Amino acid sequence: MGPTASGKSELALRLAQELPCEIVSVDSAMVYRGLDIGTAKPDPETLRRVPHRLIDIRDPAQPYSVAQFRDDALFWMERISAAGRVPLLVGGTMLYFNALQRGISELPPADPRVRAQLEAQAARSGWAALHAHLAEVDPVSAARIHPNDPQRIQRALEVYRLTGRSMSEHHLTQRTEPPPYRLLKVGVMPSSREELHRRIERRFQVMLELGLLEEVRGLRRRGDLGTELPAMRAVGYRQVWSYLEGECSHADMVHNALAATRRFARRQLTWLRAEPGISWFEGDAASLYPRLLRFLAKSGVGSG
Repeated sequence: MGPTASGKSELALRLAQELPCEIVSVDSAMVYRGLDIGTAKPDPETLRRVPHRLIDIRDPAQPYSVAQFRDDALFWMERISAAGRVPLLVGGTMLYFNALQRGISELPPADPRVRAQLEAQAARSGWAALHAHLAEVDPVSAARIHPNDPQRIQRALEVYRLTGRSMSEHHLTQRTEPPPYRLLKVGVMPSSREELHRRIERRFQVMLELGLLEEVRGLRRRGDLGTELPAMRAVGYRQVWSYLEGECSHADMVHNALAATRRFARRQLTWLRAEPGISWFEGDAASLYPRLLRFLAKSGVGSG
């Protein structure tokens, strides 16, 4: 586990090549085919050499739910364990990690009519006004959800309108369903916030050099995708889409993407710091790797 740009994927690849591990991706954007550069998805050669489960399993036009992730992850964890190997779950979608460990609350499915009403309201008064309304009906969720996160604002208000109960109330009644495995939780992160921000900036610059704009242009040309879909709301993709729509300059797009990524990393760290039982490793991937190997060996991973 770790914030975006912390080096999780690099460490996981090295571990999977040395230990009897098989990687299961815990990333809500990597599930989508065609979202490659902006998700820092491993290239085809790497995926051939080190298979990853739950990557490229959905078309971007097909939403993928937390419940679907939990079912899929448990399926692969069982398959990998039955083959005498260790499932290595790696990613930064903390909602997925939470659902895997604790189960999911019984929330109503998406309602197109209610969503359309909320989007129309946001078009009239802005998402900040809807976030303020959320603070009135569900202050706990409003404190957790950033005012610039329309997807989660919409979902929290949708749940409230459909059930008359807040999202946070639903979470309090969530049934705990721990998976039938011993979970070893490893958190990785750079040595300082400044270093994390530098990594985020470097990584986004590399994405642009690799052709992120053209990747998003290709997705737009399909004609069946839009920012109402979870895939196109992913950090980076949303900002590039806005630029290609002519809604902002290139410089503003870069600024907005970096700001959104930093906010995302901050939310990830907030969740991780509250998560019990994490063994933390700070530094760059090269220095962390030998320490992590020793820790895993002491914990019985790869010992046969």
